Amino acid sequence: MSRPPFRSTSRDPRSLAEAAFKSTKPEPPPLPAAKPALPSVREMVTLRIDQDVLAHFQEGGPGWQDRINDALRTLIAK
Repeated sequence: MSRPPFRSTSRDPRSLAEAAFKSTKPEPPPLPAAKPALPSVREMVTLRIDQDVLAHFQEGGPGWQDRINDALRTLIAK
């Protein structure tokens, strides 16, 4: 009878790879970035509004986004 070739488990490439992966601990996922709690911080968003509403606010020239923001703020203050 012939015997299978003797391979040491410590030298087997698969065993070495498994041992290497088992010895490392996975890093915990990074914590999500906290949003600033400052009331004056603005956030960029995409907003779909009707063309006539946009034209109304843009008629006044630059600062139309601020005017939309002010109009929305008066609505939520009621």
